[in-house]
Amino acid sequence: MKIKNGFVLRKICGQSVISGEGLSQVNFSKLISLNDTAAYLWESVEGKEFDAQTLKDLLLERYEVSEEVALRDAEALLAKWTEMELLEA
Repeated sequence: MKIKNGFVLRKICGQSVISGEGLSQVNFSKLISLNDTAAYLWESVEGKEFDAQTLKDLLLERYEVSEEVALRDAEALLAKWTEMELLEA
């Protein structure tokens, strides 16, 4: 999967926020705030193909967590991004 074209991560008042660019992405009710970890993952996979395993590996590189916790968190984040229609297959 991949992040859909038109969604960008920006810093607004020190907060990481995803917003849509272009007419097809305009939906002002869809301004999504990310914590530092989610923003790190977004920046790491932006423009690339990725899956839960990719996110898990990135979490393990940066944080001291077990593989099980990293995979569970990666899968939860992917589910949320999918629900928000930020990803394409």
